[in-house]
Amino acid sequence: MRPLKLALQLAVLLAVGAALTLSGAPSRAASHSDAPLIKQDPQANITDVYTFIGTKYNNPSQRVLNVIVHVHPFSEPGDGVIYDRFADDALYSIHIANPTAGETVLRYDFQFSDVNPLTPPGLKNPNTIFPYGIGTEIGPILDVGDARQNYVQTYTVSKVEGRRSRTIGSELLTSPPNVGLRTTPFYNDPTTGKAVSGAIFFDALDRYTRQTVFSLPAGEAVFAGPREDGFFADTPGIFDLLDPRIVSPSPPDTFGQAGSGVDGFKGFNVLAYAIQIPVDSLPSFGYTAPFADLANPLPAVGPANGWGVYASVSRRRITLRRDDRDPQGSGPWIQVNRMGNPLFNEVLVALEDKDRYNRTSPTVDASQFATYALNPEIAVHINAVFGLGLVATGRTDLAAVYIPDVIRVDTTTPPVRLAGQSGFSRFGFAGGDTTTDSAGRIKSSGWPNGRRLGDDVIDIALTAVASGPTYSSVIPVGDNIAANDQVYNQVFPYSGTPHSGARNSKDSGINDE
Repeated sequence: MRPLKLALQLAVLLAVGAALTLSGAPSRAASHSDAPLIKQDPQANITDVYTFIGTKYNNPSQRVLNVIVHVHPFSEPGDGVIYDRFADDALYSIHIANPTAGETVLRYDFQFSDVNPLTPPGLKNPNTIFPYGIGTEIGPILDVGDARQNYVQTYTVSKVEGRRSRTIGSELLTSPPNVGLRTTPFYNDPTTGKAVSGAIFFDALDRYTRQTVFSLPAGEAVFAGPREDGFFADTPGIFDLLDPRIVSPSPPDTFGQAGSGVDGFKGFNVLAYAIQIPVDSLPSFGYTAPFADLANPLPAVGPANGWGVYASVSRRRITLRRDDRDPQGSGPWIQVNRMGNPLFNEVLVALEDKDRYNRTSPTVDASQFATYALNPEIAVHINAVFGLGLVATGRTDLAAVYIPDVIRVDTTTPPVRLAGQSGFSRFGFAGGDTTTDSAGRIKSSGWPNGRRLGDDVIDIALTAVASGPTYSSVIPVGDNIAANDQVYNQVFPYSGTPHSGARNSKDSGINDE
């Protein structure tokens, strides 16, 4: 089935999809609340991994692999006086992996400076309660690291190939939090005080973001700092015994989205670390994937060439706490969280295995976690609630997406469309948004071929659960949230401008409805 025909079929089957919408099955965002132990460690908690083919921020002729990792769910923009910072005792990693075996071929490690320095350059003035707006001067921050920015966090990036690790960037500045118009004015609209986002070229980004994008000598570009949480879903309504706004009917042109839900992530920020890697510097692997040859009937299994991507966060094996100094870590790094595809650990893996999944590598997924993709509990819930006959066992179509749990990216396609650009669809190929690889095969521009900001992964995943494994009937399933509350940027680092602590979309008396 060709993509345009699929889009029409989705519209025809919309009435069924409205009846199925979210069904009461647990779905708490991409990975905002995925396992008991990491829930207690927000600075190490990965919420989302985005990866897609694009162009270098300062060289539109160079194709790159973008990887953007969000951590720390539900970061409150106005959480002063100490705003959220990256943990100084954690190792934040991006893995480039074999898409079939899951083994890491190349890794980039980000390590951040002290969260509580008492002297410059980390802290200019220890004799004040204000980390921002009062350093050796008082006033708005005009440039990252200036005299008004009291606290400055920096980071180092290392490239790890096999046993060889080398530093490719050091003393790199993170962007400051968006305290508000009076302290960080360049993030915000001078009239409303709200964050301004949606830049379509690099020079249109705010000053703080531009000043913290670094092009490294090895060819990569990096960024780290607070950003807007780009995930969108009505989790509050889902867990309130299926509030009626979740299951309201939708018009026939919106794939099960009336827009009557409430985004549970509206107004929150995250911390983000991101990299652009030149495509021609990376290895390429052949693999087989569903939805990889869309000229054929769904699930359109076909060949592809590229790699897998996932992220992890690790902490030292031992932490020594004393009453006369800061905690000290020692021993090897121990992985405490990982994420590849959206929703796998959160929605498919059972409680008994959630923490274990976070400690393991994708290389063990086929033997230890494949059962959760092959036999999705969520389909059982849909059948129990609505008396339907969705296939809940032997789901090889889902296993082909999730096992091993790395996001597969075909590297032979042109740069894909981004949210806000003509032709972009949050539903990827099901919305007619496709791309073509070097062999002429039609692929989705979005997840599960990579993942872009704006891809509605809840709707895509639930539609696959409801429609597979044969896809003879495609049943759209959604949550009545069709868009993020903030527009994304169309240039690296892509994530939306962080919400203002003083003026954001969920509080401070601002009505965005």
